[in-house]
Amino acid sequence: MRKEFIGNLPARMNQPLPLCLLFDNGSLRPEATLRLRTIARELEAALGVEVRAVSLLHSSAIDPAQLGGRAARLLGPALKAALQSGGREFVLLPLFFGPSAALADYVPERLSHLRAQFPAMKVRLARCLVDPAASADTRIAAILADLVRAEIGRVGLTRPKVALVDHGSPRRAVNVVREWLGGQMRGLLGGEIDRLETASMERRPEPEYDFNEPLLATLLQRPDFAQGDVVVARQFFAPGRHAGMGGDIEAICAEAQKRRAGLRIHLTGPVGGDARLIDVLADRYREARSQNGQAPTSGGCR
Repeated sequence: MRKEFIGNLPARMNQPLPLCLLFDNGSLRPEATLRLRTIARELEAALGVEVRAVSLLHSSAIDPAQLGGRAARLLGPALKAALQSGGREFVLLPLFFGPSAALADYVPERLSHLRAQFPAMKVRLARCLVDPAASADTRIAAILADLVRAEIGRVGLTRPKVALVDHGSPRRAVNVVREWLGGQMRGLLGGEIDRLETASMERRPEPEYDFNEPLLATLLQRPDFAQGDVVVARQFFAPGRHAGMGGDIEAICAEAQKRRAGLRIHLTGPVGGDARLIDVLADRYREARSQNGQAPTSGGCR
């Protein structure tokens, strides 16, 4: 019998490899699901194990005709179907920058419900992609920095200002991840840029969520950012409703340029598609796979 390998991790003889479910939050835009599927295929090739692309919410509503005739699947139903087909061991791999509420609450709740029906189920929930405790790992920040460099080169900019923008979150731990990435990017870009500030696309209105400030719309009206060239680095994986063509971030930037005649905004592409992202995901899979016993199914990064 041929011996199978999971990257550098040898599989036990005659032991089925766990099914890997790569999941994102979900989107109603087909481009996001198609990008997720591409990442899953590249990760499958890197690991040598089956990787299925699923979402937590929304994506199952997309017309399958827009997805090459294959409907998008959600994590819960996909996992249940695999269990009903005899699967018992799974690695759930989040395509998330930080420990969002989806990882801390939603996924564990779904798993608890399934475990009541399938008590033999063995699930390992891998860590999210950015961990501020792992200070030596700059791969995600390097992808973002290189996307900024690509935009600088494409347009021929000289030391532009940079705004790193994420969605915004009610969880401070997610905000910490963005700030950590911003700090790493400052170090990586150095004198290539004038300055770098971080911002949220949106936030909840209550004062306890003030840590999301500034909003991108606010930053782009600030005197030091409201003129000249600004590269907006989108901390998103795929071109969905927020980071896609005609999406929320484009609308915010278009409105800012209407208000300020001297403001020129340049948008980077999303992070998905870079080989270094596949490397990080592969590391997260191997880490989860190598854990003994039932890995934690809550908490996200830690």
